[in-house]
Amino acid sequence: MKTRIISAVVLLPLLIFLVVSGGLWLKITIGVLSLIGMYEFYQAFSKNNKALHIICYAFAIFYIVFLEKIYANYLFNIFVSVFLVVLLIYTVLFHQKTNIVEGMSGFFGFFYACFLLSHIYLIRQCPDGQWLVWLAFISAFGCDTGAYFTGVICGKHKLIPTLSPNKTIEGSVGGIVTATVLALLYGLLIQHFADTGNEVILLICGVTGFIGSILSQFGDLAASSMKRLTGIKDFGNLIPGHGGIIDRFDSVLLTAPAVYYIIICLSHINLGTSLHI
Repeated sequence: MKTRIISAVVLLPLLIFLVVSGGLWLKITIGVLSLIGMYEFYQAFSKNNKALHIICYAFAIFYIVFLEKIYANYLFNIFVSVFLVVLLIYTVLFHQKTNIVEGMSGFFGFFYACFLLSHIYLIRQCPDGQWLVWLAFISAFGCDTGAYFTGVICGKHKLIPTLSPNKTIEGSVGGIVTATVLALLYGLLIQHFADTGNEVILLICGVTGFIGSILSQFGDLAASSMKRLTGIKDFGNLIPGHGGIIDRFDSVLLTAPAVYYIIICLSHINLGTSLHI
């Protein structure tokens, strides 16, 4: 526990600096974290197929570098189609060294560790993104903290013991309530101290806090199911006391896309404003 706290104390200021800075530094950070997360995923599911992984890393780098253009020009469908076709061609030409399952694990690894995480950068690029990006972390970490303390105090009924024996239904509900309340309080702070001009900022915060907290628990449990399937304790050991990048951000991987798309949907209520980058 001591090592875990020390790591958090050291890394938290760096996280705050990079998210506040935004722009190129945040994009580079997201890119590096995505590649490390993909590496951890591939080590768990298909560690020996390095050539296939290189193809996936190349597409991930291309995606991150041209992220704004891919989204602004609606090129994502083309990107995904080309990526999938290349992997299928590779698995056919080198079928003696690989198989379709490894090809699909490479495809999924990109979406799991890179695509989902990239939404942190996408949120940051939105109007008022410097404020709204923190909702991804409030939803995930607020839920995690609330669920832990609620579970310790009054947890009795197991949530999904076959995946995570320590999680309880009471803890899950406590996490959702905690994250939603924190998100609403954060929304009130934004309304008071930030000149956003966004008329539905409190609604955005409340909805993302509620939905994000639910998804964050699924993200955590999904990572647990992967680790049980592959027989590993952690995806990596990069962060002392926390494990790897996926271990630390497994819940954020699902909250970040939720926050981004909720912002886009609810922004239309705000005088029809669109937050697409």
